Amino acid sequence: MTPLAAQRDLLVGVDVGGSKIAVLVAGPALGVRGRFALPTEVGSQEQAADVIGDAVGAALGDAGAALDRVAAVGIGVPGRVDPVSGTVSLAVNLGWNELPLGPQVEARLGTPVRLENDVRAAAYGLYERRVLGDVADLAYLSVGTGVAAGIVLDGRLHRGARGLAGEVGHIVVDPAGPPCPCGLRGCLEVLAAGPAVAMRAATALREGRPSSLPSADLTAADVYAAAAAGDPLGSEIAADVGAHIARAVHLLVMAYDVEVVVLGGGVAGAGDAFLDPILRALDRLREASALAREVLRPGVIHLLPAGSEAGAWGAVALARSAASGDRPSPVAGREVGDA
Repeated sequence: MTPLAAQRDLLVGVDVGGSKIAVLVAGPALGVRGRFALPTEVGSQEQAADVIGDAVGAALGDAGAALDRVAAVGIGVPGRVDPVSGTVSLAVNLGWNELPLGPQVEARLGTPVRLENDVRAAAYGLYERRVLGDVADLAYLSVGTGVAAGIVLDGRLHRGARGLAGEVGHIVVDPAGPPCPCGLRGCLEVLAAGPAVAMRAATALREGRPSSLPSADLTAADVYAAAAAGDPLGSEIAADVGAHIARAVHLLVMAYDVEVVVLGGGVAGAGDAFLDPILRALDRLREASALAREVLRPGVIHLLPAGSEAGAWGAVALARSAASGDRPSPVAGREVGDA
């Protein structure tokens, strides 16, 4: 990798999420120079490049820097992404379809742009910044609006033959469960993602279950706060979700033989209320299986603390790669579903 040009020494990471766009400006040594965030209200996809460009400009203003200081921009997007062409083929939550976002932002800003699925970008960023130390095989499991994993094997981002590696949100865990937008029933995402957690609690309240949970504008964060306070309904839901996530951790370790599974995303921001039921479920798996005890050793999971900005830092890692001249590997297909 070649060093960044002295006059273009800043890296910009853009994390396009379901609720907000977060921009991070970093120096060559990855020190934070500026930040900016705004709600994800980009309107039609024809406006997307302008909205992102304006957000990058605002973050550079916070950094006290001009655009001519930027070496490259990385963008993480939830949905199907072709990293070679820089096209968002489908981002359901954003209403984007076959959007050449990378080339459009690159033309607007006049700087190299690298595009990637947001969860995969976050996984690559965790490795690239050595957040876990000298770990070259890891999975980043994001539990938020959706559920998906990014995989790093031997220090390289692993997409798979069709770009589907890590799409555990669409693995069926309960064939009799609720329908999933992918067409199946009982996928992990419709049982453990944030909207699913909130919907289950809201349904229980309508059915007359006693609880301290609010009856309106209920969120997954409310459910976990209630669980932490000992609310029976909140505790029940947290335990069930924890069992599902523990099975996903087990699957990732068995399928990819990773050393660590990192938990992040909006729902994981609940901290111990989110993590403790997962740990208990992992203990049950260990008790039932000698093989599970071997692969699910203590320390196999790592919870990112709230405010870790994994998505934005992953986008900075993309920018660093683009500025150094690295090219993404082509894949035969694209990702499925939003994460």
